Amino acid sequence: MRDVLPLREPAPPDGTMGEPRARGRFGEYGGRYAPESLVEACREVDEAFREAWADPGFRGALARLLAVHAGRPTPLTPAHRLSEALGVRLYLKREDLTHTGSHKINNVLGQALLATRMGRRRLIAETGAGQHGVATATAAALLGLEATVFMGERDIERQALNVFRMRMLGAEVVPVTTGSRTLKDATSEAMRHWVGVTGDSHYCIGSVVGPDPYPWMVREFQRIIGDEARGQCAAELRTGVPDYVVACVGGGSNAAGTFAGFADTRARLVGVEAEGGAGAARGRLGVMHGCRSLFLQDDDGQIVQAHSIAAGLDYPGVGPEHAHLRDLGRARYVTVTDEEAAGAAVRLARTEGILPALESAHALAWVIRAAGDGELPAGSTVLMTLSGRGDKDVSTLKELL
Repeated sequence: MRDVLPLREPAPPDGTMGEPRARGRFGEYGGRYAPESLVEACREVDEAFREAWADPGFRGALARLLAVHAGRPTPLTPAHRLSEALGVRLYLKREDLTHTGSHKINNVLGQALLATRMGRRRLIAETGAGQHGVATATAAALLGLEATVFMGERDIERQALNVFRMRMLGAEVVPVTTGSRTLKDATSEAMRHWVGVTGDSHYCIGSVVGPDPYPWMVREFQRIIGDEARGQCAAELRTGVPDYVVACVGGGSNAAGTFAGFADTRARLVGVEAEGGAGAARGRLGVMHGCRSLFLQDDDGQIVQAHSIAAGLDYPGVGPEHAHLRDLGRARYVTVTDEEAAGAAVRLARTEGILPALESAHALAWVIRAAGDGELPAGSTVLMTLSGRGDKDVSTLKELL
């Protein structure tokens, strides 16, 4: 099913994507819905993050790590041949070129530094596509921390390369065999585990989901994507700002970080979800994993299993700030199918020599479709965040092609 609603004229700058309101609220979304033991743990994380984020020493240490270890800034790459074919000017923000191969390292280095500052010696993480798990294992090895990563059994099977990488880096990978055996269940298990180890462990959530302060904190650590891209666009584009800013959305961290750099501009923000995991496009109000947001549910309010060819988008909801941006009309959320995403990955590989992660290929698939049916006006400038590289998806693509 295609989303055929017209793009709205974006709202004028109104302070969106700043600090959330009291109790971690983005409009009616967000909050801190957690067991009492985790409420206190979240409060400690909140206080530590606010103190650290206001400390030039912490910000400087993170900036140095992002530069010398993660390889920032990442380039803005014009997709010349594909742009000519589509009739738009497409620019790719190359998060696939970071160390570990995705945007996840931006957030994880920030949270790992925060954990060290808090005196925690162990990181807990959940992962779907494995990229957040690899980033967590990498940061733990770098800073001398232990790492335990929860991963659904189904995702372990289809992301075997990343599982091997995590174990090579010294992390313990815990298979999750309950439910759909994917990202939702891995997140649930990680949170249950955290209850018993809050004294010495930090839960390093990988997306803009979970109880306050995680949606805000993760977005701030990922804001570097949008801030860098904003400066690069100012130097590259005659208008200074692209007409459209596009990113894939599962929980939504790469999109939130990208959108944060352009929320105060007239750029149209477009989040692209998997057809089978469209929390923002078709979700209902509910509470899961510590926050109030939009989730796929049946008529009885039970969470419906999500599906996506991309393990990182196989999540039945969306971060609370994305739900708020949708309600404001500041961002639009659309869906693409597995087949469209796989086709987009192949097309980028063969026109630009770049193999994208299947998650990122969803965003590209919408750009290709919208340019083809005239929804993107000819000559439009489009910034798309290429959130990860496609090495991890080779086995999946081999089965399809």
